[in-house]
Amino acid sequence: MGIIELLLISISLSMDSFAVSICKGLSMKKFDIKKGIVIGLYFCIFHVLMILFGYTLGNVCENIINSIDHWIAFILLLIIGLNMIKEAILDEDDSSNDKVDIKTMFPLSLATSIDALALGITFSFFKVNLLLAILLIGIIVFIVAVIGTKIGNRFGRKYESKAQILGGIILILIGLKILLEHLGVL
Repeated sequence: MGIIELLLISISLSMDSFAVSICKGLSMKKFDIKKGIVIGLYFCIFHVLMILFGYTLGNVCENIINSIDHWIAFILLLIIGLNMIKEAILDEDDSSNDKVDIKTMFPLSLATSIDALALGITFSFFKVNLLLAILLIGIIVFIVAVIGTKIGNRFGRKYESKAQILGGIILILIGLKILLEHLGVL
């Protein structure tokens, strides 16, 4: 697998993180570059760790993981999305959740990196330069997440709770798309 293929994989793998970063940026009253970097680092680190974990698993658990990864991503994104919608509706005066603590970021990072686990398993079957792959994926996921947070924040300042509701719906739809693709419906 060459660098072009790895770049394309990196970009496509970062799209879930981009969408979730936009949603996270929506919840910020004011964009904070430090928080954007922390969000990017969470997504980057989780993607790299999941690829390494998947690579390590290799052939041993391929069928089991591929049979449930879509359910895990769907359930996590559904819960997170519904929570965003609930917070926007019930707490309109202070609907911003700009926390980047582990309790907030762990489920988001896990949900967006499930595909990286499957990719790591795939990498174990092919002759992939693992160091190059995780460097490219990590860097691209980081950059895309920081940019997504900034974009979400700009949009969110204008539309506040409506944007947070939309962000929650987007997360739910991403989870549903993942589930339907793996079930062969899409």
